Amino acid sequence: MSVASGKTRSSLTQEILSHLGLASKTAAWGTLGTLRTFLSFSVDKDVQRLLRAIAGQGVDRGSIVDVLTNRSREQRQLISRAFQERTQQDLLKSLQAALSGNLERTVMALLQPAALFDAQELRTALKNSGSAEDVAVEILATRSPAQLHECLTVYKHNFQVEAEEDIRCETSGILQELLLALAMGARESYSGIIDYNLVEQDVQALKQAEGPSTEGTWVLIFTQRNPEHLVRASVIRNTPLYFADKLHQALQDIKPNYQVLMRILISRSETDLLSIRAEFKKKSGKSLYSSLQEAVKGDCRSALLALCRAEDM
Repeated sequence: MSVASGKTRSSLTQEILSHLGLASKTAAWGTLGTLRTFLSFSVDKDVQRLLRAIAGQGVDRGSIVDVLTNRSREQRQLISRAFQERTQQDLLKSLQAALSGNLERTVMALLQPAALFDAQELRTALKNSGSAEDVAVEILATRSPAQLHECLTVYKHNFQVEAEEDIRCETSGILQELLLALAMGARESYSGIIDYNLVEQDVQALKQAEGPSTEGTWVLIFTQRNPEHLVRASVIRNTPLYFADKLHQALQDIKPNYQVLMRILISRSETDLLSIRAEFKKKSGKSLYSSLQEAVKGDCRSALLALCRAEDM
């Protein structure tokens, strides 16, 4: 069943404003991740530790979490390859067999290449009428051009279909137009020069875009202009605030949305999670770490807390 946007123009505008973050700026925030490259990294020691954690009388979940949440994604990929070479076993499948529930899903996400994880999340979102508008826009709007290209390449390879084709089949209306524009990856690169005449033209165009037939103006400007241009037009929010909002929403229900928590904490842990934590504290008056401690239950709690890293006083 196709997904229609079901939004008025004004609410759609707010949706665009909240989702189109400064994807190209995340590289500059690289030191603001909670997870860094582990300096004393020894792939052999990590492989042996994971083997002991799996092969013992009882699964040592603490050791598994400790290794995987203290290594960069690149280091986790090295561990995975070395495990295969030394044991002739697939680490992901071995851990999948040893774990269950939300901890299993968290560990699987930690071990997958980022592009594969994003492609799977995007596919699930497009096939689920309740999440296309939220998850698909998140992935397509907040990944850098290189990350987006890799995600869409993996999507085609794994599912034997272009993401654009699924977007056309599973969505409709202005949501479809927005997702297709984002998937094209046609956002301008920042040249270092701001065209203030164009900024003013865009501001005026957006002010005049009030009718249902003018939604294309919003899509065109927000999906093609570079982030620095959009900042000057005062029409976008920063990426950490957007993710802080999503984390806050995921923690509000009686049962937290573990998939959202997992996806954001893992995908942003090496880029800007410290900034997200700061925005979360401003918004809620409570640290993200404390909020996770109170809301998250079960085996995956330690993993999510480890990715978050610490309190914000």
